[in-house]
Amino acid sequence: MKTFVPKRAMGLFLVLIVSVLPVPATPAPAGDRLTEMDVFDLEQATDPQMSPDGRRVIYVRKYADVFSDRRYSNLWIIDVDGGQNRPLTTGHHGDAAPRWSPDGTRVAYTSDREGIPQIYVRWLDSGQTARLTNLGFPPADPVWSPDGRQIAFTTFVAQEAPKVASLPAPPEGAKWAEPATTIDKLVYRFNGEGYLKPGYTHLFVVPAEGGTPRQISSGDFQHGGTAFTASAAVWSPDGRYLIQSAIRRPDYELEPLDTEIYEFSVADGAVRPLTRRKGPDDFPAISPDGKLIAYQGFDDRYQGYQVTRLYVMNRDGSNPRALSAKLDRDAAHPLWARDGSGIFFLYDDRGNTKLGLITLDGTLRTAASNIGGPGGTYGDGTYSTGGRRGFAITYARPHVPCDIGVGTADGSPVKVITAVNNDLLAHKTLGEVEEVWYESSLDKRKIEGWIVKPPHFDPKKKHPLILEIHGGPFANYGDRFDFMKQLWAARGYVVLYTNPRGSTSYGEEFGN
Repeated sequence: MKTFVPKRAMGLFLVLIVSVLPVPATPAPAGDRLTEMDVFDLEQATDPQMSPDGRRVIYVRKYADVFSDRRYSNLWIIDVDGGQNRPLTTGHHGDAAPRWSPDGTRVAYTSDREGIPQIYVRWLDSGQTARLTNLGFPPADPVWSPDGRQIAFTTFVAQEAPKVASLPAPPEGAKWAEPATTIDKLVYRFNGEGYLKPGYTHLFVVPAEGGTPRQISSGDFQHGGTAFTASAAVWSPDGRYLIQSAIRRPDYELEPLDTEIYEFSVADGAVRPLTRRKGPDDFPAISPDGKLIAYQGFDDRYQGYQVTRLYVMNRDGSNPRALSAKLDRDAAHPLWARDGSGIFFLYDDRGNTKLGLITLDGTLRTAASNIGGPGGTYGDGTYSTGGRRGFAITYARPHVPCDIGVGTADGSPVKVITAVNNDLLAHKTLGEVEEVWYESSLDKRKIEGWIVKPPHFDPKKKHPLILEIHGGPFANYGDRFDFMKQLWAARGYVVLYTNPRGSTSYGEEFGN
Protein backbone atom coordinates (compact mmCIF):
# COMPACT_ATOMS: atom_id res chain seq x y z
CA MET A 1 0.00 0.00 0.00
CA LYS A 2 1.20 3.45 -0.91
CA THR A 3 -0.44 6.80 -0.49
CA PHE A 4 -0.12 10.53 -0.74
CA VAL A 5 -1.77 13.46 0.92
CA PRO A 6 -1.74 16.49 -1.28
CA LYS A 7 -0.92 19.98 -0.01
CA ARG A 8 -2.49 22.41 -2.40
CA ALA A 9 -2.70 26.14 -1.73
CA MET A 10 -6.23 27.47 -1.76
CA GLY A 11 -6.56 30.65 -3.80
CA LEU A 12 -8.71 33.60 -2.90
CA PHE A 13 -12.06 33.98 -4.56
CA LEU A 14 -14.31 36.93 -5.31
CA VAL A 15 -18.07 37.05 -5.62
CA LEU A 16 -19.93 39.48 -7.85
CA ILE A 17 -23.72 39.73 -7.85
CA VAL A 18 -25.07 40.89 -11.19
CA SER A 19 -28.70 41.43 -12.07
CA VAL A 20 -30.77 43.09 -14.75
CA LEU A 21 -33.35 43.68 -12.02
CA PRO A 22 -33.00 44.67 -8.38
CA VAL A 23 -31.72 41.65 -6.49
CA PRO A 24 -34.78 40.16 -4.80
CA ALA A 25 -34.98 39.12 -1.19
CA THR A 26 -34.11 35.48 -0.76
CA PRO A 27 -36.79 33.73 1.28
CA ALA A 28 -36.09 30.51 3.09
CA PRO A 29 -35.75 27.66 0.61
CA ALA A 30 -38.50 25.10 0.15
CA GLY A 31 -38.24 21.87 2.07
CA ASP A 32 -36.52 20.01 -0.76
CA ARG A 33 -33.71 22.56 -1.12
CA LEU A 34 -30.41 22.86 0.70
CA THR A 35 -30.24 25.18 3.69
CA GLU A 36 -27.37 26.55 5.72
CA MET A 37 -28.06 24.02 8.48
CA ASP A 38 -27.54 21.13 6.06
CA VAL A 39 -23.80 21.70 6.32
CA PHE A 40 -23.96 19.85 9.65
CA ASP A 41 -25.44 16.77 7.93
CA LEU A 42 -23.00 16.75 5.02
CA GLU A 43 -20.32 14.04 5.30
CA GLN A 44 -17.11 13.45 3.37
CA ALA A 45 -15.31 10.18 2.64
CA THR A 46 -11.63 10.97 2.20
CA ASP A 47 -8.08 9.58 2.26
CA PRO A 48 -8.92 6.05 1.01
CA GLN A 49 -6.23 3.47 1.81
CA MET A 50 -6.36 0.22 -0.13
CA SER A 51 -5.03 -2.83 1.71
CA PRO A 52 -1.83 -4.50 0.46
CA ASP A 53 -3.86 -7.42 -0.94
CA GLY A 54 -6.32 -5.04 -2.66
CA ARG A 55 -9.39 -6.47 -0.93
CA ARG A 56 -10.36 -3.72 1.53
CA VAL A 57 -10.22 0.04 1.89
CA ILE A 58 -9.88 2.07 5.07
CA TYR A 59 -11.06 5.66 4.72
CA VAL A 60 -11.62 8.78 6.80
CA ARG A 61 -15.24 9.77 7.29
CA LYS A 62 -15.63 13.45 8.21
CA TYR A 63 -18.70 15.01 9.76
CA ALA A 64 -19.79 18.08 11.75
CA ASP A 65 -21.51 18.37 15.12
CA VAL A 66 -24.26 20.96 15.41
CA PHE A 67 -23.96 21.29 19.19
CA SER A 68 -20.21 21.98 19.37
CA ASP A 69 -19.94 23.66 15.91
CA ARG A 70 -16.85 21.53 15.22
CA ARG A 71 -15.76 19.03 12.61
CA TYR A 72 -14.70 15.49 13.53
CA SER A 73 -13.54 12.39 11.69
CA ASN A 74 -13.49 8.62 12.25
CA LEU A 75 -12.00 5.66 10.39
CA TRP A 76 -14.20 3.23 8.45
CA ILE A 77 -13.35 0.02 6.58
CA ILE A 78 -15.14 -1.43 3.55
CA ASP A 79 -14.64 -4.33 1.14
CA VAL A 80 -13.78 -3.35 -2.43
CA ASP A 81 -17.11 -4.82 -3.58
CA GLY A 82 -18.92 -2.37 -1.30
CA GLY A 83 -19.78 -4.87 1.41
CA GLN A 84 -19.04 -4.80 5.14
CA ASN A 85 -18.92 -1.02 5.49
CA ARG A 86 -18.32 -0.46 9.20
CA PRO A 87 -16.51 1.88 11.60
CA LEU A 88 -13.09 1.18 13.07
CA THR A 89 -13.23 4.20 15.39
CA THR A 90 -16.11 6.25 16.75
CA GLY A 91 -16.71 9.34 18.86
CA HIS A 92 -16.16 13.08 18.59
CA HIS A 93 -12.47 12.86 17.73
CA GLY A 94 -10.09 13.74 14.92
CA ASP A 95 -8.99 10.31 13.64
CA ALA A 96 -6.95 10.64 10.45
CA ALA A 97 -4.10 9.40 8.22
CA PRO A 98 -4.79 5.63 8.34
CA ARG A 99 -1.88 3.56 6.97
CA TRP A 100 -1.83 -0.22 6.52
CA SER A 101 1.09 -2.24 7.83
CA PRO A 102 2.94 -4.12 5.05
CA ASP A 103 1.37 -7.46 6.05
CA GLY A 104 -2.14 -5.97 6.29
CA THR A 105 -2.67 -6.99 9.94
CA ARG A 106 -2.46 -3.54 11.54
CA VAL A 107 -3.29 0.06 10.79
CA ALA A 108 -1.43 3.12 12.09
CA TYR A 109 -3.27 6.41 12.35
CA THR A 110 -3.27 9.73 14.16
CA SER A 111 -5.92 10.77 16.68
CA ASP A 112 -6.59 13.55 19.17
CA ARG A 113 -8.78 11.38 21.41
CA GLU A 114 -6.43 11.95 24.34
CA GLY A 115 -5.58 15.60 23.69
CA ILE A 116 -2.75 16.51 21.32
CA PRO A 117 -2.84 14.19 18.27
CA GLN A 118 -0.63 11.12 18.62
CA ILE A 119 0.14 7.98 16.58
CA TYR A 120 -1.92 4.89 17.38
CA VAL A 121 -1.81 1.32 16.05
CA ARG A 122 -4.84 -0.96 15.83
CA TRP A 123 -4.71 -4.74 15.34
CA LEU A 124 -7.46 -5.59 12.87
CA ASP A 125 -8.04 -9.15 14.05
CA SER A 126 -8.72 -8.23 17.68
CA GLY A 127 -9.51 -4.50 17.63
CA GLN A 128 -6.86 -3.88 20.27
CA THR A 129 -5.33 -0.40 20.04
CA ALA A 130 -2.07 0.99 21.39
CA ARG A 131 -0.91 4.58 21.60
CA LEU A 132 2.68 4.78 20.33
CA THR A 133 3.74 8.38 20.93
CA ASN A 134 3.58 11.07 23.58
CA LEU A 135 4.61 14.13 21.59
CA GLY A 136 4.36 17.81 22.43
CA PHE A 137 3.31 18.65 18.85
CA PRO A 138 1.10 16.69 16.43
CA PRO A 139 2.78 14.08 14.19
CA ALA A 140 2.16 13.96 10.45
CA ASP A 141 2.59 11.55 7.53
CA PRO A 142 3.09 8.21 9.35
CA VAL A 143 4.59 5.52 7.10
CA TRP A 144 5.51 1.91 7.92
CA SER A 145 8.94 0.43 7.33
CA PRO A 146 8.96 -2.50 4.87
CA ASP A 147 9.41 -5.05 7.68
CA GLY A 148 6.62 -3.50 9.78
CA ARG A 149 8.91 -2.84 12.76
CA GLN A 150 9.13 0.96 12.60
CA ILE A 151 6.97 3.93 11.66
CA ALA A 152 8.45 7.13 10.25
CA PHE A 153 6.72 10.48 10.73
CA THR A 154 7.42 14.20 11.00
CA THR A 155 6.76 16.52 13.91
CA PHE A 156 7.70 19.98 15.04
CA VAL A 157 10.75 20.55 17.23
CA ALA A 158 10.47 23.85 19.10
CA GLN A 159 13.35 26.22 19.67
CA GLU A 160 13.73 29.10 22.08
CA ALA A 161 12.41 32.34 20.64
CA PRO A 162 15.03 34.98 19.81
CA LYS A 163 15.55 37.76 22.36
CA VAL A 164 16.77 41.30 21.91
CA ALA A 165 16.91 42.08 25.63
CA SER A 166 16.45 40.51 29.04
CA LEU A 167 13.36 41.79 30.82
CA PRO A 168 12.93 41.96 34.58
CA ALA A 169 10.73 39.34 36.21
CA PRO A 170 7.37 40.54 37.60
CA PRO A 171 6.91 40.37 41.36
CA GLU A 172 4.85 37.53 42.76
CA GLY A 173 1.14 38.06 42.11
CA ALA A 174 1.67 40.77 39.51
CA LYS A 175 -0.21 40.67 36.21
CA TRP A 176 1.98 42.17 33.51
CA ALA A 177 1.25 42.40 29.81
CA GLU A 178 2.70 39.72 27.59
CA PRO A 179 6.31 40.49 26.58
CA ALA A 180 7.10 41.66 23.07
CA THR A 181 7.54 39.02 20.38
CA THR A 182 10.76 39.05 18.36
CA ILE A 183 10.44 37.83 14.77
CA ASP A 184 13.55 37.04 12.72
CA LYS A 185 11.97 34.90 9.97
CA LEU A 186 10.62 35.90 6.58
CA VAL A 187 7.85 33.29 6.85
CA TYR A 188 6.47 33.93 10.33
CA ARG A 189 2.74 33.37 9.78
CA PHE A 190 0.66 31.31 7.39
CA ASN A 191 -2.96 30.94 6.34
CA GLY A 192 -4.72 28.50 8.65
CA GLU A 193 -1.75 28.27 11.01
CA GLY A 194 -1.55 31.82 12.34
CA TYR A 195 1.77 32.94 13.79
CA LEU A 196 4.37 30.19 13.50
CA LYS A 197 6.30 29.03 16.55
CA PRO A 198 10.10 29.19 16.43
CA GLY A 199 11.57 25.85 15.48
CA TYR A 200 11.72 23.29 12.68
CA THR A 201 9.83 20.20 11.54
CA HIS A 202 11.99 17.06 11.49
CA LEU A 203 11.84 13.44 10.45
CA PHE A 204 11.52 10.76 13.15
CA VAL A 205 11.10 6.99 13.51
CA VAL A 206 9.42 5.10 16.36
CA PRO A 207 9.24 1.33 17.02
CA ALA A 208 5.90 -0.07 15.83
CA GLU A 209 5.35 -1.75 19.21
CA GLY A 210 5.93 1.55 21.02
CA GLY A 211 9.00 3.20 22.44
CA THR A 212 11.06 6.34 22.18
CA PRO A 213 10.90 8.31 18.90
CA ARG A 214 14.32 8.98 17.39
CA GLN A 215 15.08 12.08 15.31
CA ILE A 216 16.58 11.30 11.90
CA SER A 217 16.93 14.70 10.16
CA SER A 218 18.87 17.58 11.66
CA GLY A 219 19.82 21.18 11.00
CA ASP A 220 17.87 24.42 10.79
CA PHE A 221 15.73 23.25 7.88
CA GLN A 222 12.04 22.50 7.47
CA HIS A 223 11.24 18.87 6.67
CA GLY A 224 7.49 19.40 6.66
CA GLY A 225 4.86 21.69 8.10
CA THR A 226 1.92 23.44 6.47
CA ALA A 227 3.84 26.57 5.51
CA PHE A 228 6.79 24.84 3.84
CA THR A 229 7.33 22.61 0.82
CA ALA A 230 8.27 19.07 1.80
CA SER A 231 6.90 15.65 0.94
CA ALA A 232 6.05 12.69 3.13
CA ALA A 233 9.01 10.34 3.51
CA VAL A 234 9.14 6.92 1.83
CA TRP A 235 11.24 3.94 2.88
CA SER A 236 13.76 2.18 0.68
CA PRO A 237 12.77 -1.50 0.22
CA ASP A 238 15.72 -2.63 2.35
CA GLY A 239 14.57 -0.39 5.24
CA ARG A 240 17.94 1.35 5.52
CA TYR A 241 16.96 4.76 4.17
CA LEU A 242 14.17 7.31 4.16
CA ILE A 243 13.70 9.36 0.99
CA GLN A 244 12.11 12.80 1.30
CA SER A 245 11.96 16.07 -0.61
CA ALA A 246 12.76 19.26 1.32
CA ILE A 247 14.66 22.56 1.03
CA ARG A 248 17.94 22.19 2.93
CA ARG A 249 19.57 25.49 2.04
CA PRO A 250 20.14 28.52 4.31
CA ASP A 251 17.95 30.78 2.17
CA TYR A 252 15.04 28.34 2.02
CA GLU A 253 12.58 31.17 2.71
CA LEU A 254 13.76 33.04 -0.39
CA GLU A 255 13.57 29.98 -2.67
CA PRO A 256 10.38 28.23 -1.52
CA LEU A 257 10.13 26.04 -4.64
CA ASP A 258 13.71 24.80 -4.83
CA THR A 259 13.27 21.40 -3.19
CA GLU A 260 15.65 18.50 -3.65
CA ILE A 261 15.18 14.82 -2.97
CA TYR A 262 17.34 13.60 -0.10
CA GLU A 263 18.35 10.20 1.21
CA PHE A 264 18.46 9.94 5.03
CA SER A 265 20.24 7.03 6.68
CA VAL A 266 17.98 5.52 9.34
CA ALA A 267 21.02 4.25 11.25
CA ASP A 268 22.84 7.54 11.79
CA GLY A 269 20.90 10.34 10.06
CA ALA A 270 23.53 10.88 7.36
CA VAL A 271 21.97 12.84 4.51
CA ARG A 272 22.76 12.80 0.79
CA PRO A 273 21.07 14.78 -2.02
CA LEU A 274 19.84 12.75 -4.98
CA THR A 275 18.82 15.73 -7.15
CA ARG A 276 20.70 18.95 -7.87
CA ARG A 277 18.79 21.28 -10.14
CA LYS A 278 17.15 24.69 -9.92
CA GLY A 279 13.49 24.08 -9.33
CA PRO A 280 11.23 21.71 -7.41
CA ASP A 281 11.91 17.99 -7.08
CA ASP A 282 9.05 16.60 -5.03
CA PHE A 283 7.04 13.55 -3.93
CA PRO A 284 9.57 10.74 -4.46
CA ALA A 285 8.17 7.24 -4.98
CA ILE A 286 10.50 4.22 -5.03
CA SER A 287 9.83 1.35 -7.41
CA PRO A 288 8.97 -2.01 -5.82
CA ASP A 289 12.38 -3.43 -6.81
CA GLY A 290 14.17 -0.40 -5.34
CA LYS A 291 16.00 0.48 -8.56
CA LEU A 292 14.13 3.65 -9.63
CA ILE A 293 12.64 6.76 -8.05
CA ALA A 294 9.69 8.57 -9.63
CA TYR A 295 9.14 12.22 -8.72
CA GLN A 296 7.64 15.48 -9.98
CA GLY A 297 9.15 18.87 -10.77
CA PHE A 298 10.38 21.30 -13.41
CA ASP A 299 13.41 23.42 -14.33
CA ASP A 300 12.55 26.76 -12.78
CA ARG A 301 12.56 29.61 -15.29
CA TYR A 302 11.10 32.10 -12.79
CA GLN A 303 7.90 32.64 -14.71
CA GLY A 304 4.40 32.73 -13.33
CA TYR A 305 3.31 29.22 -14.21
CA GLN A 306 5.26 26.18 -15.37
CA VAL A 307 3.91 22.71 -16.04
CA THR A 308 5.07 20.15 -13.50
CA ARG A 309 6.48 17.02 -15.17
CA LEU A 310 6.72 13.43 -14.00
CA TYR A 311 10.33 12.22 -13.85
CA VAL A 312 12.13 8.99 -13.09
CA MET A 313 15.77 8.53 -12.07
CA ASN A 314 17.99 5.73 -10.93
CA ARG A 315 18.06 4.99 -7.22
CA ASP A 316 21.38 6.86 -6.82
CA GLY A 317 20.02 9.96 -8.57
CA SER A 318 21.66 9.35 -11.93
CA ASN A 319 19.99 9.48 -15.34
CA PRO A 320 16.94 11.65 -14.57
CA ARG A 321 14.46 11.78 -17.45
CA ALA A 322 10.97 13.18 -17.99
CA LEU A 323 8.23 10.64 -18.64
CA SER A 324 5.33 13.07 -19.13
CA ALA A 325 7.06 15.55 -21.47
CA LYS A 326 4.29 15.13 -24.07
CA LEU A 327 1.53 15.87 -21.55
CA ASP A 328 0.81 19.61 -21.31
CA ARG A 329 -0.72 19.19 -17.86
CA ASP A 330 0.65 19.16 -14.30
CA ALA A 331 1.67 15.71 -13.09
CA ALA A 332 1.22 15.29 -9.34
CA HIS A 333 1.76 12.73 -6.57
CA PRO A 334 3.26 9.70 -8.32
CA LEU A 335 2.81 6.19 -6.89
CA TRP A 336 4.08 2.97 -8.44
CA ALA A 337 1.75 0.16 -9.35
CA ARG A 338 2.47 -2.61 -6.89
CA ASP A 339 3.71 -4.92 -9.66
CA GLY A 340 6.08 -2.22 -10.96
CA SER A 341 4.40 -2.10 -14.37
CA GLY A 342 3.89 1.67 -14.34
CA ILE A 343 3.46 4.84 -12.30
CA PHE A 344 0.13 6.31 -11.28
CA PHE A 345 -0.21 10.09 -10.95
CA LEU A 346 -2.89 12.78 -10.83
CA TYR A 347 -3.43 15.47 -13.44
CA ASP A 348 -6.13 18.09 -13.98
CA ASP A 349 -7.59 18.35 -17.47
CA ARG A 350 -10.18 21.05 -18.20
CA GLY A 351 -11.33 21.22 -14.61
CA ASN A 352 -11.51 17.47 -14.08
CA THR A 353 -8.96 15.60 -11.96
CA LYS A 354 -7.84 12.32 -13.52
CA LEU A 355 -5.64 9.40 -12.51
CA GLY A 356 -3.05 8.59 -15.16
CA LEU A 357 -0.91 5.48 -15.52
CA ILE A 358 2.35 5.87 -17.43
CA THR A 359 4.90 3.22 -18.34
CA LEU A 360 8.64 3.73 -18.50
CA ASP A 361 8.49 4.20 -22.28
CA GLY A 362 6.13 7.18 -21.83
CA THR A 363 2.91 5.43 -22.82
CA LEU A 364 0.07 7.14 -20.95
CA ARG A 365 -3.54 6.20 -20.40
CA THR A 366 -6.24 7.46 -18.07
CA ALA A 367 -7.17 5.00 -15.33
CA ALA A 368 -9.90 7.10 -13.67
CA SER A 369 -11.64 10.47 -13.89
CA ASN A 370 -13.88 12.57 -11.64
CA ILE A 371 -11.50 12.58 -8.68
CA GLY A 372 -12.42 15.16 -6.06
CA GLY A 373 -12.08 15.83 -2.39
CA PRO A 374 -13.49 17.68 0.60
CA GLY A 375 -12.15 20.96 -0.79
CA GLY A 376 -14.93 20.76 -3.37
CA THR A 377 -14.29 23.61 -5.76
CA TYR A 378 -10.53 23.14 -6.05
CA GLY A 379 -10.48 19.34 -6.20
CA ASP A 380 -8.01 18.15 -3.55
CA GLY A 381 -8.59 14.53 -4.48
CA THR A 382 -6.51 11.69 -3.06
CA TYR A 383 -5.78 8.09 -4.00
CA SER A 384 -3.79 5.06 -2.93
CA THR A 385 -2.64 1.82 -4.54
CA GLY A 386 -2.93 -1.79 -3.43
CA GLY A 387 -3.15 -5.34 -4.70
CA ARG A 388 -1.34 -6.03 -7.96
CA ARG A 389 -2.58 -3.01 -9.96
CA GLY A 390 -5.50 -1.74 -7.90
CA PHE A 391 -6.29 1.74 -6.63
CA ALA A 392 -8.79 3.61 -4.47
CA ILE A 393 -9.83 7.22 -5.16
CA THR A 394 -11.98 9.97 -3.75
CA TYR A 395 -14.85 10.35 -6.22
CA ALA A 396 -16.80 13.58 -6.76
CA ARG A 397 -19.36 14.87 -9.23
CA PRO A 398 -21.53 18.00 -9.22
CA HIS A 399 -24.13 16.06 -7.19
CA VAL A 400 -21.75 13.75 -5.31
CA PRO A 401 -19.80 15.62 -2.59
CA CYS A 402 -17.08 13.04 -1.87
CA ASP A 403 -17.24 9.23 -1.89
CA ILE A 404 -14.82 6.33 -2.35
CA GLY A 405 -14.26 4.57 -5.67
CA VAL A 406 -12.06 1.60 -6.56
CA GLY A 407 -10.61 0.30 -9.81
CA THR A 408 -7.67 -1.47 -11.39
CA ALA A 409 -5.10 -0.54 -13.98
CA ASP A 410 -6.41 -3.39 -16.13
CA GLY A 411 -9.10 -1.07 -17.44
CA SER A 412 -12.21 -1.99 -15.49
CA PRO A 413 -14.51 0.97 -14.80
CA VAL A 414 -14.30 2.64 -11.41
CA LYS A 415 -16.87 1.37 -8.93
CA VAL A 416 -18.16 3.82 -6.31
CA ILE A 417 -18.51 1.82 -3.09
CA THR A 418 -19.78 4.41 -0.58
CA ALA A 419 -22.75 6.76 -0.53
CA VAL A 420 -22.25 8.72 2.68
CA ASN A 421 -24.70 11.51 1.75
CA ASN A 422 -27.60 9.57 0.27
CA ASP A 423 -29.53 9.97 3.52
CA LEU A 424 -29.37 13.77 3.08
CA LEU A 425 -29.36 14.36 -0.67
CA ALA A 426 -32.03 11.78 -1.51
CA HIS A 427 -34.52 14.26 -0.04
CA LYS A 428 -33.02 17.39 -1.60
CA THR A 429 -33.27 18.85 -5.09
CA LEU A 430 -29.90 20.24 -6.12
CA GLY A 431 -29.23 22.81 -8.77
CA GLU A 432 -28.38 21.44 -12.21
CA VAL A 433 -24.76 22.11 -13.22
CA GLU A 434 -24.22 22.85 -16.92
CA GLU A 435 -20.83 23.15 -18.63
CA VAL A 436 -20.48 26.18 -20.93
CA TRP A 437 -17.80 27.44 -23.30
CA TYR A 438 -17.61 31.02 -24.55
CA GLU A 439 -15.23 33.22 -26.55
CA SER A 440 -13.18 35.95 -24.94
CA SER A 441 -14.20 39.38 -26.19
CA LEU A 442 -10.48 40.25 -26.36
CA ASP A 443 -9.09 37.60 -28.67
CA LYS A 444 -11.80 34.94 -29.16
CA ARG A 445 -9.95 32.54 -26.87
CA LYS A 446 -12.17 29.67 -25.71
CA ILE A 447 -12.99 29.85 -21.99
CA GLU A 448 -14.67 27.09 -19.99
CA GLY A 449 -17.15 27.60 -17.20
CA TRP A 450 -20.11 26.08 -15.42
CA ILE A 451 -23.57 27.37 -14.53
CA VAL A 452 -25.48 26.19 -11.46
CA LYS A 453 -29.21 26.70 -11.95
CA PRO A 454 -31.73 27.02 -9.13
CA PRO A 455 -33.68 23.83 -8.40
CA HIS A 456 -36.84 23.59 -10.55
CA PHE A 457 -35.27 26.18 -12.89
CA ASP A 458 -37.70 28.02 -15.17
CA PRO A 459 -35.82 29.46 -18.19
CA LYS A 460 -38.72 31.83 -18.91
CA LYS A 461 -38.06 33.76 -15.72
CA LYS A 462 -35.26 36.21 -14.95
CA HIS A 463 -32.90 35.33 -12.12
CA PRO A 464 -30.14 37.29 -10.35
CA LEU A 465 -26.66 36.10 -11.26
CA ILE A 466 -23.73 35.44 -8.95
CA LEU A 467 -20.34 35.39 -10.67
CA GLU A 468 -17.88 33.44 -8.49
CA ILE A 469 -14.23 34.08 -9.42
CA HIS A 470 -11.33 31.96 -8.23
CA GLY A 471 -8.01 33.44 -7.26
CA GLY A 472 -4.54 32.05 -7.57
CA PRO A 473 -4.83 32.48 -10.48
CA PHE A 474 -2.97 29.16 -10.88
CA ALA A 475 -5.82 26.90 -9.82
CA ASN A 476 -8.95 25.58 -11.46
CA TYR A 477 -12.64 25.16 -10.83
CA GLY A 478 -14.40 22.13 -12.25
CA ASP A 479 -17.40 19.84 -12.39
CA ARG A 480 -17.21 19.02 -8.69
CA PHE A 481 -19.72 19.43 -5.88
CA ASP A 482 -19.60 22.78 -4.11
CA PHE A 483 -21.88 23.34 -1.13
CA MET A 484 -21.73 27.15 -1.21
CA LYS A 485 -22.67 27.37 -4.87
CA GLN A 486 -25.52 24.92 -4.36
CA LEU A 487 -26.70 26.97 -1.39
CA TRP A 488 -26.83 30.13 -3.51
CA ALA A 489 -28.75 28.24 -6.19
CA ALA A 490 -31.21 27.02 -3.55
CA ARG A 491 -31.84 30.70 -2.75
CA GLY A 492 -32.84 31.39 -6.35
CA TYR A 493 -29.57 32.61 -7.85
CA VAL A 494 -27.95 31.44 -11.07
CA VAL A 495 -24.26 30.88 -10.29
CA LEU A 496 -21.57 31.19 -12.96
CA TYR A 497 -18.01 30.06 -12.24
CA THR A 498 -15.29 29.92 -14.87
CA ASN A 499 -11.65 29.14 -15.55
CA PRO A 500 -10.38 32.36 -17.15
CA ARG A 501 -6.91 32.73 -18.62
CA GLY A 502 -4.33 32.06 -15.95
CA SER A 503 -6.17 28.95 -14.76
CA THR A 504 -4.49 25.57 -14.69
CA SER A 505 -5.59 22.34 -16.42
CA TYR A 506 -5.42 23.87 -19.92
CA GLY A 507 -1.68 23.82 -20.49
CA GLU A 508 1.26 26.14 -19.87
CA GLU A 509 0.44 28.70 -22.55
CA PHE A 510 -3.08 29.22 -21.20
CA GLY A 511 -1.80 29.39 -17.62
CA ASN A 512 0.55 32.22 -18.55
